[in-house]
Amino acid sequence: MRRSPGPDERQRDAERSKQQLLDAAVVEFGARGFSGARVSEIAARAGVNKQLISYYFGGKEGLYRAVADGWRAGEPTITAEAETLGEVVGAYARATIEQPDLLRLLIREGVDRDTGGNDEEAQYARFQNMLADFRRRQAEGELASDLDPAYAGLALFGLAAAPVVFPQIARALGLDPDDEDFRAKYGEQVARLVSHLKD
Repeated sequence: MRRSPGPDERQRDAERSKQQLLDAAVVEFGARGFSGARVSEIAARAGVNKQLISYYFGGKEGLYRAVADGWRAGEPTITAEAETLGEVVGAYARATIEQPDLLRLLIREGVDRDTGGNDEEAQYARFQNMLADFRRRQAEGELASDLDPAYAGLALFGLAAAPVVFPQIARALGLDPDDEDFRAKYGEQVARLVSHLKD
């Protein structure tokens, strides 16, 4: 006779289902944007009932916010071991290559001009903190004094994202963004390139 799952097993199943939905949502939102994404597709990709999206996240908008919150919560670990500006940008480059669907989601927000109820204040604060860090680094000589930190930050964000945004250009340059060594090599080259922006 089959026994009912205990509380610990139910908790693990719930956590697993939530994570499956979050993972599937990143792919679907990255491919179709917030407006184009379908909860039925997300649930099918996750292998769970679509009613769980409402149950766990309060609907599509809540799921989108949970994806963004998850990225923000994990962001400090990306640069935990980075000290120089080059190491920071290199770390973001490696993370972007490792998790391309998160970048695609951000690109869809820009292209569609649709944040899906994303917390724009939190996003603004995040990038203002980044700008403050760039200004501090510039004052310490890590960024040339004739560079505007806001423009430099935007350009370096693009540098970190380039292999995911332009894989065809990488291939035309004789690079293979799908090669398992590419992530480490690109991150290293980005760090070196940024190190040349010092005064």
